[in-house]
Amino acid sequence: MEDSMMRGSLDDIYFPGLSVQTVGFVRNSVEEPILRADDEGITMDARREEMRRRIREIKSAVSEIVIKEELLELLDGIDDFSHLIVLYWGHKVPAQGRLLTRVHPMGRKELPRVGIFGTRSPARPNPVLITTVRLSSRSGNILRVTGLDAIDNSPVIDIKPYVPERGACDDVRVPQWMERIQDEIAAEDGSDA
Repeated sequence: MEDSMMRGSLDDIYFPGLSVQTVGFVRNSVEEPILRADDEGITMDARREEMRRRIREIKSAVSEIVIKEELLELLDGIDDFSHLIVLYWGHKVPAQGRLLTRVHPMGRKELPRVGIFGTRSPARPNPVLITTVRLSSRSGNILRVTGLDAIDNSPVIDIKPYVPERGACDDVRVPQWMERIQDEIAAEDGSDA
């Protein structure tokens, strides 16, 4: 590849015709996202205690991923995995939320403002969201999973099996604010961080 291509602007490397096709959709009882994005930034839908309760509910709730019938063959062998990585589209992230560049993580003003790519915020230029779930069962084109943080009718764009050797990293470093959030969630769950 030419050196100029490596240093080009987004306009230089734009791929005409680039598109993402849905492979299915999410079916569950979660109607609204916990976090909301608008031109002011990220805000929580509820008080912190309520949000933690909702996160715990999502972790244990069963969701269904309904795969398009014509893609049924793509699911062959998926039953052999206990966990899956699900990529889905944040279809309720409004246009102004996609323009945000910096936010307080989880809408918490006491945490530092960081760039969108330094967060797991749903507000991003392309709201491609990712989560790892436990596969409970499969019935034809329907995958029943737990731990899916998508809302009802979220378009699913890809599914990959979770492989510990490919997913685990050594010497992981995260900022202090992220450790704080994870510690708070773990304390609520009664588990160790």
